[in-house]
Parts: sequence; structure tokens; C-alpha cells
Amino acid sequence: MMNCNRLPALLTLAALLAAPVHPGRADEFTQKGRAVFEKNLATVVTVQIVLKITVSASGRSSGPNETRAEVTGSVVDPSGLTVLALSSLDPSSLYDVPGYSMEIELSDVKILLRDGTEVPAEVVLRDKDLDLAFVRPKSKPATPMPAIDLAQSASAQVLDQVITINRMGRAAGRTHAASVERISAVVQKPRLFYIPDSTMTATRQGSPAFTLEGKVLGVFVMRAVSGQGSGSVRDNVTSIIVPAEDILKAAKQAPEAKGGEEK
Repeated sequence: MMNCNRLPALLTLAALLAAPVHPGRADEFTQKGRAVFEKNLATVVTVQIVLKITVSASGRSSGPNETRAEVTGSVVDPSGLTVLALSSLDPSSLYDVPGYSMEIELSDVKILLRDGTEVPAEVVLRDKDLDLAFVRPKSKPATPMPAIDLAQSASAQVLDQVITINRMGRAAGRTHAASVERISAVVQKPRLFYIPDSTMTATRQGSPAFTLEGKVLGVFVMRAVSGQGSGSVRDNVTSIIVPAEDILKAAKQAPEAKGGEEK
């Protein structure tokens, strides 16, 4: 028999679930999200890379094999300084497997702008702890590039929704796409970062996240921990949002481009 004390609460919950969503609220969210997307989409670029990968395992080596890829980057300074996930340039940064090593040589980097312009660039800073890499044009752009203002940042709480911007691949005409992500957890230690919901969206590593007020929350990267004592990759690697404050601190350390190849 149902507990009579719970009946009023259950009836209230049923009424809330049955109530229609007010269309005005949905429209307001859409309008705000679209405004954030349109204001910031030019700050999200494609970074074209050419990698030469040599793999060593059990005393045997293979390669180098050349791989071309396109990854998402976020311009954080009008000079063209662009942040992206280090793991998208160097997947070996996520793994620490005994007897296995991967050497990656980055032989070519270009920033592909919205109008199709290819800007030769190079990696000027790597931060393995934050999974961040910064690339900078080899020559100063003729005009300042649209950039995210990392100083205008915001924080988020569990279940908050944020707008993310991504630039899609060649098959989709490299058009910009928006997604809605929900914060599923906020981690405070060893440092602050946000964990997005695991629902599949168009968001890629290197994509920026914004609040509905238009302030930047951070950038999507990967976080990996040592797999010692655990055979589950899922428990050791996860997608996170690095806060804008941490990105800004790292960006201030990024040197000028020097030219040449980098290993």
C-alpha cells in the first residue's frame, strides 16, 4: 500500500512533468544562444596539421608515417594566438603505457580562416598538465583577427547549460556549428575544471564554451591520469572544460613565433 504521506508530493511531481514547456522560455534560450554563436563564431578556426608518427613497442619500431588532420582552435588574441587541445596535436600525451612509445614530429601547421585563407603558423607553447597547445602565425596578420576575450570570463555550476562553437570538417563545408552542453560536475581539486555531460554533440576538443550572457567559460580538452592499478581507459581519460582564467595565464607565457619545424 502506498504511504499516504507521499501522495501529495507524487501528485505535485506528476503535475510538473505533465505541464507543457512555456514556448517563450525556449525561444528566449534559442535567441540568446544564437546571439552568442553569431558574435563569437569567427574566433573559432580550423588548424591544419601534418604529423610524422613513429611508434615503438616491444623493441620494434614502425614509421615514420605521415598523417594530415584538421582540429579545432580558438583564437585568444588579435595577433592570431590560438589555443587548442595538446592531445589533438600529440595523442601520446594522453597515454603512459610501459614498453610503448610514440614519437611525433609536427612538420606543418596552418590556421585556416573563415574566408579560406591559410595562415602558416607554429606551436609556441605546450602545457601537458592542462592539455593546452598554443599556435601563433609565423608573420603578423595584416589585420587583427577576431579573438575571444579571456578576461571576460564566467564560472558555472552543476546542471548549467553552456553554448559551444565548433568548426566542422570538409564534408560539411567547414561551417560553424553550435551545441548546447550541460555541466554534469565541477571538480575543485587538484585544480578547478568542469566536466560536460557525456551526451554526443558536435563539440570537439579545442571548442570554446560560453554562458548565455556571452562570457567565456573555457575550452574543451582531455584530461588523463595514470592507469596504474586500473585497466579501464574510461576511468583514466575524460573530456573536460579548462577554465578561461587558466588559459589566460598560460597564454601570457606564449612566446613569439620563431619559424622552423618542431618535435
